[in-house]
Amino acid sequence: VQLQASGGGLVQAGGSLRLSCIASGRTGSNYFTNYAMGWFRQAPGKEREFVSSISWSGGGSSDGNANYADSVKGRFTMSVDVAGNIVYLQMRALKPEDTAVHYCAVTKSTIGTMHVPWYNYWGQGTLVTVSS
Repeated sequence: VQLQASGGGLVQAGGSLRLSCIASGRTGSNYFTNYAMGWFRQAPGKEREFVSSISWSGGGSSDGNANYADSVKGRFTMSVDVAGNIVYLQMRALKPEDTAVHYCAVTKSTIGTMHVPWYNYWGQGTLVTVSS
């Protein structure tokens, strides 16, 4: 499975960006409803940290539950285009402390967590820079 993240860029504080992550390779239709997805980010000199995840109820159901880090709750929204195998991260009210390389990841479970080792496949990352 290959994950391709895109949508990063330079934005002023208070602005918005939407990140996308497309899955390809050994995926079938509705791939993301069988495996939980996560977004993480890594700022220079810091460890990779959890941003958000979506967990599924199982059986290919598109009934998902999203969780967010406290630092982004209320500002970021994670969503999935099930048919297109695309996961999005809509980011609003961006702050300079959101500046980081943002990564999408998928785990071989329907349950997403905030733990980096839980995830099996990672995208290459897309840089988000928020100026003050």
